Amino acid sequence: MTAATADLRARVLAYAERRLPALTRLRRAEPLPTRLDRRRIYVLPTGFGLMFGVLLFVMLVGALNYGNNAAVLLTCVLGGAAGASLFVGFRGMSGLVLARVQADEAHAGESVSVRLRFEPGARARAGLRLRHREVDAAFALPADSPADVSIAFDETQRGWQRIGRVRVWTDYPLGLFRIWSWLNPDAAFLVYPAIETPAPPLPSGAGNKAERTRPGPGDEASGLRDYRVSDPPRLIAWKASARHDALLVRDAERRIEDALVLDDSAIRGLDREARLRRLTAWVLAAEAAQREYTLHLAEQSIGPGLGGTHRHACLRALALAPPDA
Repeated sequence: MTAATADLRARVLAYAERRLPALTRLRRAEPLPTRLDRRRIYVLPTGFGLMFGVLLFVMLVGALNYGNNAAVLLTCVLGGAAGASLFVGFRGMSGLVLARVQADEAHAGESVSVRLRFEPGARARAGLRLRHREVDAAFALPADSPADVSIAFDETQRGWQRIGRVRVWTDYPLGLFRIWSWLNPDAAFLVYPAIETPAPPLPSGAGNKAERTRPGPGDEASGLRDYRVSDPPRLIAWKASARHDALLVRDAERRIEDALVLDDSAIRGLDREARLRRLTAWVLAAEAAQREYTLHLAEQSIGPGLGGTHRHACLRALALAPPDA
């Protein structure tokens, strides 16, 4: 492409963006909530609507030619119904609000369900449709009852994924007119790395089982202490309690398993993406086994920890990890 052609193309695209922002796919992402108003709602007749218009014209010409007042009245009634259907459909789109976009947790390669929350306002809205890429979803909204509409993303990659352009449209109630508008929400969702299957066993920890202990309901007695209401009866030292005239319980210790260290640099023979898939599988396996773990990446270190917050932090770091140079 020459410089002159590129300059002309840029000017044409800029003009289209200024003059027809809702018709083009060039509109920039918009913050939520986004409200549809009359300036961004467009109407065109459908194929059925065009044929219906031709039929009305033929009926009108015939009725006037033969002076048939009943036929003229019928033509006017049908034309009025067609015009009323246009305003009914337009009214169903005007004022519709996209309030929120949420996505389910997913890993690369999986289908992600994204939910768009629509608010109808004070009036019910029927016969609405949502189109994203090749996916269509039909929905209706009762008055003052926000609802979620789900669309699916396939073949996702790890990292941030943008929603992109979404078309909301309707041909309600008679299918004579197509009324539509574009939404481009400023929203993205995070996709975690794919999970290696089958994953190898968890690596050994870096601690020492024989030296690392903590108080807990285990089997090894390490001393006596006063009884507490929450103590189980099996820990009561009855002989010692009889000697001291007070209830005493055995203070037990439970050995702690090694803390897992999931280190990216310790995985040999795999490329960057394969290592991230293995670390993702290990994070999920450690959570399932309820073992504390630390994640070591070249960019950062997270942990030790356990639980939903720690798991999300680790998976987020893996999802946003840069590729190999």
